[in-house]
Amino acid sequence: MQVEECAAWAGLSETRRGDFVLAVDEIANNAVEHAGGTGSLLLRRIGDELECRISDSGPGFSEDVIPRILPGLDGATSGRGLWLTQLVTDRLVISAGAVGAVVTLAMRLR
Repeated sequence: MQVEECAAWAGLSETRRGDFVLAVDEIANNAVEHAGGTGSLLLRRIGDELECRISDSGPGFSEDVIPRILPGLDGATSGRGLWLTQLVTDRLVISAGAVGAVVTLAMRLR
């Protein structure tokens, strides 16, 4: 089942589905690109939210990597995925351990 289908099944409003899929794609691509291409993705409905948890066994990172300025102001052509995810979701939590990272994002269903 695709992320968009799961989001629809869970009851995420159609107007928010595209943003949710984009956010999941950005975080999953980060795991593939920066963590050796392996990881896990868990989608679940919790109360009135749809939550996605992506974990990997890469080198991990600090919450400080979330940009605090608008993309483009520093001339970067990449590295905007976390910023974008933070912008379009209702909740973004980054947990980094000694090995790997867990990124949890969520959107209210309505």
